[in-house]
Amino acid sequence: MNKTKAANRLQDLGALIALVLLVVGIGIISPEFRSFGNFLSLLRQSSINGFIAFGMTCVILTGGIDLSVGSVLALTTALCAGMISGGMPVGAAMILSLLLGTAFGYVSGLLVTKGRLQPFIATLITMTVFRGVTMIYMDGKPISNLGDSLLLKAVGKGNLFMIPIPVLLFLLVFIIFLFILQKTTFGRHIYATGSNATAARLAGVNIERTKRIAYALSGAMASLSGLILLSRLSSAQPTLGQGYELDAIAAVALGGTSMNGGRGRIWGTFIGVLIIAVLNNGLNILGVSSYYQDVVKGIVILIAVLSDRRR
Repeated sequence: MNKTKAANRLQDLGALIALVLLVVGIGIISPEFRSFGNFLSLLRQSSINGFIAFGMTCVILTGGIDLSVGSVLALTTALCAGMISGGMPVGAAMILSLLLGTAFGYVSGLLVTKGRLQPFIATLITMTVFRGVTMIYMDGKPISNLGDSLLLKAVGKGNLFMIPIPVLLFLLVFIIFLFILQKTTFGRHIYATGSNATAARLAGVNIERTKRIAYALSGAMASLSGLILLSRLSSAQPTLGQGYELDAIAAVALGGTSMNGGRGRIWGTFIGVLIIAVLNNGLNILGVSSYYQDVVKGIVILIAVLSDRRR
C-alpha cells in the first residue's frame, strides 16, 4: 500500500519534475535561455495560454472539453477592436469584450446541457460558427486603428516594478482559480460533476448549471487572452487564436488533470502551461523547426495521457 501511494505521489509530481529537468537541460545547452530577460519573456508568453488553460481545466474537470476557445478569442478581440476604432472608450470596450466572451462560452454550455450534445460536438459547432462570424465581421482584414490608449498598451505591454503586467495578471488569475476550486462550494460541485454526475445530482448538485458556468468561465478566459494579444499586436487579426485550444488542452493534460473529469489540480495546469512555454521557447532558441516542435508537443501530450490512464 505504501509503495502504491509513493508511486501515485511520484506521478502527481511528474509534471513538476519534467519542468525542472526541461529548464535545467535547455539551460545547460543554451546560455541565452538562462537570461533574466528570456525568463520574463517566457512568463509573458505563458499568460496567453495560461488564462485559456485555467478555464479549460474547469471544463475538463466536469467531464467536458472546449474546442471553441480559439474562436471565442478571435471574435471577442475583433469586436473589442471594432468598438475601440468606432470611438467607444477603451475601458468600456474591454469590459464588454469580457462579458461577450463569457456569453459565448455560456452558449457552448447551453448546447451541452440543454441541447444534450456531446461537448466535443457542441464546441466544434461553436468553434466553427464563431470563427465564421469573425471572418464576416472583419471581412478577412485586420482591424488596427486603435489609437494611443495607455490602458490598452499597459494590459499587454506594460510593466509594474519591472514585472510585465500580463505575468502579474497570470499569477492573480491563478490564485483566483485556486481559491474557487479548492475553497468554494462551486469548486466542489465541479469535481463532483466530473467524478460521478449521478451521485452528485442525488446529492443536490445542479449539474447543468455547474457545467454552464464552467463553459462561461472558459469563454471569459479566452476573451482575457484576446485582450492581452490585442494590446501586444495593436491590431485584431481574423486568424488570431487558431490552434490555441490544443495548447490549452495539452497544458491541462500535462498538469495531471484527468481527461475523464473529476480529478486534477489547478496548480498542475499552472505547471503544464510552463512546460508548454519552456518547450516552445527553448526549441525556438535552439533553432528547431516549428514542424518538429509540433511533433515534440504531441509526444509530450501522449506521455501525459498514458500516465493518466495508468493512474
